[in-house]
Amino acid sequence: MVTFCFRDFGENLGTRPLGQKVREQLMPLLQKDERVVLDFTGVNVVSNSFADECIAKLLLTMSLAELKAHTTFRGLNPVAAKSVLTALQRRHLAMA
Repeated sequence: MVTFCFRDFGENLGTRPLGQKVREQLMPLLQKDERVVLDFTGVNVVSNSFADECIAKLLLTMSLAELKAHTTFRGLNPVAAKSVLTALQRRHLAMA
């Protein structure tokens, strides 16, 4: 298991360009068929745009079941958790 620390990219994660940069660094870890801990400890804000670009767009390359099988979340505060969940739900529904 490997831990991917979102805090390394800042306390406030808010833009699509940053979301794309982070997703591009996360993808190689997910492709290794290893479980990845998505650690948001120390992150105060995750915007809807960042959550969609970084997390929800992973659904373009893997199914929701695969994403669940290869990742686990840690350290999400309630506001950030809502942004991530909303982005995943919207992207999943849009692809259905």
